[in-house]
Amino acid sequence: MSPHVHEKLKSVEARYDELARLVSDPAIQANVAIYRSHAKELAEIEPLVEARRRHVQLADELSQARDVAASGDPDMKAMADDEIARLDAAIASLEEEIKKLLVPKDPNDDRNVVLEIRAGTGGDEAALFAGDLFRMYSRYAERHGWRVDVLSMSDTGVGGIKEVIAGVEGKGVYRQLKHESGVHRVQRVPVTEASGRIHTSTATVAVLPEAQEVDIHIDPKDLRVDTFCSSGPGGQSVNTTYSAVRVTHLPTGVVVSQQDEKSQIKNRQKAMKVLRSRLYEMEMRKQQDAIAKERRGQVGTGERSEKIRTYNFKENRITDHRFNFTMHQLEDALDGDLDELIEQAQAHVESDKLKQATESPGY
Repeated sequence: MSPHVHEKLKSVEARYDELARLVSDPAIQANVAIYRSHAKELAEIEPLVEARRRHVQLADELSQARDVAASGDPDMKAMADDEIARLDAAIASLEEEIKKLLVPKDPNDDRNVVLEIRAGTGGDEAALFAGDLFRMYSRYAERHGWRVDVLSMSDTGVGGIKEVIAGVEGKGVYRQLKHESGVHRVQRVPVTEASGRIHTSTATVAVLPEAQEVDIHIDPKDLRVDTFCSSGPGGQSVNTTYSAVRVTHLPTGVVVSQQDEKSQIKNRQKAMKVLRSRLYEMEMRKQQDAIAKERRGQVGTGERSEKIRTYNFKENRITDHRFNFTMHQLEDALDGDLDELIEQAQAHVESDKLKQATESPGY
């Protein structure tokens, strides 16, 4: 391990010892809120401290085995060499575990998400591409046993989607999808293109951790709720009842419209679900921006406006521009086989987080 990691582990162990002392203090125990805070932090860093102490023990055993191997006794040397090989493997495995433990945990990883996909530049072709992306994520969700619930959709009538907002529920949904936010670009020959010329179109993807009422307090006074008649497919009630809902959050100007349900109450519930998630994401971004200003070494900002990926149909190629990764299984990816792309993105981000974690002071 690098000197940075060793120093980081020493500081974490020192913090662990301090917390252990604090939670044993009767004065701290009398203050329930402070005690719980210290106990929670203690539990969070305990696995890392245990791994560090195990690493120190294995390194000491390795040093002793090397001393025996260098003693000159042939029989003892053979036994020591076997022990050295075992300890080297154990230490290497433990160091990989320590690296993972050093990466700060995202408290939102186990949340469900609100997935928003919108057609960008490119007209009908962009809408078709947005539809392709939604089918891609829907099939990926199906592979993982997740549930996809369309909250609202605006389609073009010819297989394209102008905008779709869907809830995705399941185990580890946000952890798997959170790096998909950004601008996705497609390069292909549209069906309507007689000359065979390749067109470039875009669609935007936003993955928002689903917020609960306890995460975001919304004052009813800050909301303007408008009702109107639904439009488009939906049966006899369309254009005859005011079931559609438009919710405006006045302090931020965020507007959410919902009309898929025939019930005004259900439409309002869905609109509030999306609104809470958008406001929660805005708050997260404020915090992330503040951290980014303090950590100038960060790679990438994660802003949605960044072009993150290109889908080139002619070359059967997908390129992720954030870490220069290319694969030539485009059709498989569009059919929901995204594991390799997502794993590469996670590895890239976790590597950067590890660098930040080991180089920043404190834990």
